[in-house]
Amino acid sequence: MGWLKTIIRTVLRLCYRVEVSGLEHFHAAGPRVLVVANHTSFLDAVLLAAFLPDDLTFAINTHIARRWWVRPFLRLVRSFPMDPTSPYSTRALIRYLQEDRKAAIFPEGRITVTGSLMKIYDGTGMIADKSRSVLLPVRIDGAQYTPFSRLRGRVRLRWFPRIRLTIQPPTRIELPETVRGRARRQKAGAVLSDIMTQMMFATSNYRKTLFDALLDAKHIHGGRHPVVEDIERRPLSYRDLVMRAFILGRLTARITKREAPVGVLLPNAAGTAVVFFGLHLYGRVPAMLNYTVGVQGMLSACRTAGIHTVLTSRRFVEAAKLGAAVEALCKEVEVVFVDDLRHRVGALDKLSALLAVPFARLLYHGFLGAPKPESPAVILFTSGSEGAPKGVVLSHANLLANAQQIAARFAFSSRDKILNALPVFHSFGLTAGTLLPILAGMRTFFYPSPLHYRIVPEMAYDVNATVLFGTNTFLKGYARYAHPYDFYSVRYVFAGAEKLQDDVRRVWMEKFGVRIFEGYGATETSPVLTANTPMDYRPGSPGRFVPGIEYRLEPVSGVETGGRLHVRGPNVMLGYLLADRPGELVPPRSSLGEGWYDTGDIVTVDEDGFLYIQGRAKRFAKVGGEMVSLALVEELAARTWPEAQHAVINLPDAQKGEQLVLLTNRRDASRAELLARARADGIGEINVPKRIVTTKNLPVLGTGKTDYAAARAFVEKEVA
Repeated sequence: MGWLKTIIRTVLRLCYRVEVSGLEHFHAAGPRVLVVANHTSFLDAVLLAAFLPDDLTFAINTHIARRWWVRPFLRLVRSFPMDPTSPYSTRALIRYLQEDRKAAIFPEGRITVTGSLMKIYDGTGMIADKSRSVLLPVRIDGAQYTPFSRLRGRVRLRWFPRIRLTIQPPTRIELPETVRGRARRQKAGAVLSDIMTQMMFATSNYRKTLFDALLDAKHIHGGRHPVVEDIERRPLSYRDLVMRAFILGRLTARITKREAPVGVLLPNAAGTAVVFFGLHLYGRVPAMLNYTVGVQGMLSACRTAGIHTVLTSRRFVEAAKLGAAVEALCKEVEVVFVDDLRHRVGALDKLSALLAVPFARLLYHGFLGAPKPESPAVILFTSGSEGAPKGVVLSHANLLANAQQIAARFAFSSRDKILNALPVFHSFGLTAGTLLPILAGMRTFFYPSPLHYRIVPEMAYDVNATVLFGTNTFLKGYARYAHPYDFYSVRYVFAGAEKLQDDVRRVWMEKFGVRIFEGYGATETSPVLTANTPMDYRPGSPGRFVPGIEYRLEPVSGVETGGRLHVRGPNVMLGYLLADRPGELVPPRSSLGEGWYDTGDIVTVDEDGFLYIQGRAKRFAKVGGEMVSLALVEELAARTWPEAQHAVINLPDAQKGEQLVLLTNRRDASRAELLARARADGIGEINVPKRIVTTKNLPVLGTGKTDYAAARAFVEKEVA
C-alpha cells in the first residue's frame, strides 16, 4: 500500500499545497502513541494517513463507518471500529495501544459544525491514561474551508485552499493514583480538553500585524462580506474597509510622522475602525484617548505618550459636548478633524484606493514598510480608578494573541453579530468588541455609548445581535429597562472590567434566559486572562485561564489563602509609558523577573483551575491587625441592597489603624441592617463598615468601573 499512499500524498499536495511541520515530534514520541487531532472535514483521516509517517490505525465510530460515503475512505486507511455504547470497544483499543502501536482518534467524535473545537469526549482521555500512551496533538487547518467540511454558510468554501498539518510536542496525561473511577475518567477528559485547546492556540498564527490579519480575514470571508456597521446603518465590507483605510491613511500620513503615536478621539463607529486600520497601513500608532477623564486627563495622556497630533470629528465633539476640551487640546497638540480630511478626497484618490485593494498586501509590505509583529500597535491608557492613568503599549502580536486565546475557547462564526457599545479606548472594547469580530468575519455593530440603558437593548433586538459585551454596571442597567424579548437572539454575553454580581447574573437568566460569561483581565494583558465558557462555567468565578498563560501566586503577609497574581504570556504588554518618564517604554517586570506582569490582585485558584478574586492588593485594609478585602465588603453590601451601587473606602483610624466607610446610593442604608446580613452570612463584624455615607450617584469611569479616586475624595470630605 506504500505506492497508494505516495499517490494520495502527491494528489493532495498538488490540490491543497499541504504543509507539514513538527515531524520531529512524531519521531520523538516513541512506539506507543495516540494521535489526537481536531476534526475539520471528511478529508482529515486521509490527510493524516498520507502525511504522517508509519501506518496509523484510525479509531472510527461504528455507526459512521457503516455509511456508504465513508466506506471508500476506510479502504485507504487501517481502521479500528469502535462502538461508543460498548465499553468493550474502548478496552480493545487500550489493549491494542499497550502492544506499542500507534493509533489516531478525533476526540470530538464528529466533524466540527462551528469551526472551533467542539466537545471533547472523556473516553479518549481515559484511553490515553489507561494505555499509558504518549499523546501527540495534531492541528489540521485549512480543510474546514473545503466543500468536504460542514461549515457551509459559516465560511466561504473553496475547492483548493491551502492545508496545514502542525504536529505539537508529545505529552502525557498524568493523574494522581488517588483519583479513581468516574472522577478519573472526567479528569482525564478535562486534561485532554486543555491539551487540545492549548494546541489550537499554539498553532494559530498571531505573529503578524493587524493589517495583515485584516487582509487574511478578507481572503477567508471574501471582500464583499459585510463586517462593520454603526447607527448610520451603512455597512462596510472588507473591501470597503481596506479601500477607506488606504484613503484616510494616505491623508493622515501627510500630517504625521512614521511610527509616531497619533491620538484618536473618536466614538464607537465604523469610521473609527477605518481610522484605526488606516493609521496602521501607513505605519502610525493609534493612541486611543479616553474622553471621559476630562481635559486634564487627556492632556496628561498626550504628554505621557508624546502625542503631537489628535484625530477627532466635529460631529462627535458637538454631540459629546467636548468643545471646551478640544480647545484646550489645541493649545498643546494639533487637532485634525477627519470630517475636514474627507472633503479633500477626490475622484483620483478613490480610484487609486480601489485599484490598490487587490494588491494591498504587496503595497503594504513592499512600499509602505509593514512593521514587525512585535512593534507597537496601539497605546491605551489605564482607567485611573486608583490613581493617575499610565500609557500601556500593546504590540500587534499582543492583540492578536489575545484574540486567538479567546477564539480557542469560544465558537464564533461569520453568522454572529456583535453589538459593541464598550468604548474603543477600553481594552475590552478594542480587543474583544472590535478586533476579534472584525478579524474573525463577524459582523460588528458599533453603538456610541454603553450608558443608554433603554436604547442598547433595543439595538440588540433590532440588529439580531448574538454577542454582547458589558460590565456589571452596564448589564445591570440593560436588565432594568429591557423587554424580556430584546435579547432573544443573544447566545453569548460577556462581562468584564468589574466583578459580576449574583443578582445581575440571576436576573439575566430569569428575565432573558441568557447565561453571562464572566471574565477577568487587565489593560496590560490585552486584556483577557480568564473566562468562563459554555463547557467550563462556575458562578462566582471569572473562569479559567485562557491558553498560553503562565501564572504564579506570590504569598502576601496577612492573607491566609491565595496570593498576589503574576502572569506571563504572549498577550502581556510591551511596557508602560509613565507620566514622569514621557516617551520612554518601561518593559513589564515583577518580583519574578522580566516579562512577568504583577496584576496587583489577590486571588485563589482551585484544583480545577478556576480563579477567585479576593480584591486588589491596594484595596485591602488592615483593621485591628487583620487584613480585610474591600471588594468582599462591597459584595456584602451588594447582597444586602442588590438594587443599589456601593463602594468601600478605607480611612485612617486612631484606634484600629484603619476604618471602613461605605459609600452607597441607598438612602436608607443602615449599619444595623448590614451587620445583620453579615451575621446571617457568617461574616465577622470586622468586615462591616464603621460608617455609611450616602450619595445620589456613585462616581463612575467611562469604562463602567467605580472611580475610587473620586469616591475617596468625596468620602474624606463628608467625614472630615
